[in-house]
Amino acid sequence: MGIRNYLIEGVSGTGKTSVATELERGGYHVIHGDRELAYKGDPRTGEPLDETALKQAGSDAAFGHEHHIWNTRTVADLIADRSHPISFFCGGSRNFDQFIALFDQVFVLTVDSATLNLRLSSRPEDEFGGNPSEQELIARRHASQGDVPEQGLRIDANAPLLSVVDHILRECCKVDQRSSRPAQR
Repeated sequence: MGIRNYLIEGVSGTGKTSVATELERGGYHVIHGDRELAYKGDPRTGEPLDETALKQAGSDAAFGHEHHIWNTRTVADLIADRSHPISFFCGGSRNFDQFIALFDQVFVLTVDSATLNLRLSSRPEDEFGGNPSEQELIARRHASQGDVPEQGLRIDANAPLLSVVDHILRECCKVDQRSSRPAQR
């Protein structure tokens, strides 16, 4: 079997980091996109924002969110790495459209509004979503679903964490089974 690469996306507060941590505990290769790949840049060009733009934006949550992107070259390089049978990329980016086609499957974690609000209310202030202006932004993004891939398989992340991870792993097995079948003529 060749390497498989899976993207786990979702609005802030849906459980991407928790799923990533649990997958790591299970021995899977995980890339924490928000920690390892993200920077503030132009979502169309990938160019990093200069210091002047960052200073002008200050603590504007919406500006920071709109410019939270992943380095597309690094994503492509990690996907090309054949040293892991499975890699999970977990996190959100505003430029996913530039690399989403590289993944074998995309999972989009979803939660209801009450669960989202409960999760965000327990976040520390220094974590994204931990202050009221960020929570308001996330609630709007949750309602619109504009920040997440449309083509991803929706996973109900209201379920207990281990159930969510098991669901994702079952879906990964289906992808593996489909790709190992002989092509039909």
